[in-house]
Amino acid sequence: MIGAKQILVLWDIDRTLLYVGDIDRQVYRETFAEVVGRPAERLPARGTGVTMPLAIRALLLDNGVPENEVPELLPRMVKLLPERLAAHAEALRKQGVLMPGAVVALQAVHEHPTCVPTVVTGNLKPNALQKLAAFDLDGYLDAEIGGFASDDDHRPALVAVAQKRAQAKHGAVFTRTNTVIIGDSLEDVRTGLEGGALVIGIASGKTTTEELKEAGADAVFDSLKDEVRLLAFINSLTGKGC
Repeated sequence: MIGAKQILVLWDIDRTLLYVGDIDRQVYRETFAEVVGRPAERLPARGTGVTMPLAIRALLLDNGVPENEVPELLPRMVKLLPERLAAHAEALRKQGVLMPGAVVALQAVHEHPTCVPTVVTGNLKPNALQKLAAFDLDGYLDAEIGGFASDDDHRPALVAVAQKRAQAKHGAVFTRTNTVIIGDSLEDVRTGLEGGALVIGIASGKTTTEELKEAGADAVFDSLKDEVRLLAFINSLTGKGC
């Protein structure tokens, strides 16, 4: 549907739609060991929402890699991450879990004629697509117009990336007034505030309802279980017809 009433809905992935446990951390371990040649003693913090390239940079520095070596090692690790995650495809399906209400909420947004659902995520695009496919969620989201860590390691910049791609495909201009991020972390809130989107926080990760509100989320839910209420708040926040 082409027109000014469209709403761009940007879904976060990890801990908002699904949770893969320690698989990402295992991938970091394997990639670090292969590139650096020794085990990593310290791993990135869980559930922060930062982009993978920034997480890798911190991983290298926190494990004693000299800063002048980071520009050479970081892109090598970034290139390996999708391959290493693919090796854990079976574990993704068996050990990963869908967050409560995720499928019904995704379906409701996907089926609404004025919503344009995609993702803005700290994952590299290949990693994001692997996770979504493992849980059969890829059909609910237009990844072609999403924003990924592959596009920019500064997560707020990914909002504009998605807005421009969505405008090119759908012919509508997307700004803060008709763009909504749905995510669980403080980084999701910061992405919206700095990047140009309204924010619906989902307290399904490590960040509490109170923390999401204090950070500036426009609305906060305990989970995605009430898809009717979710759509109503998207409508209320944007003043549109979703």
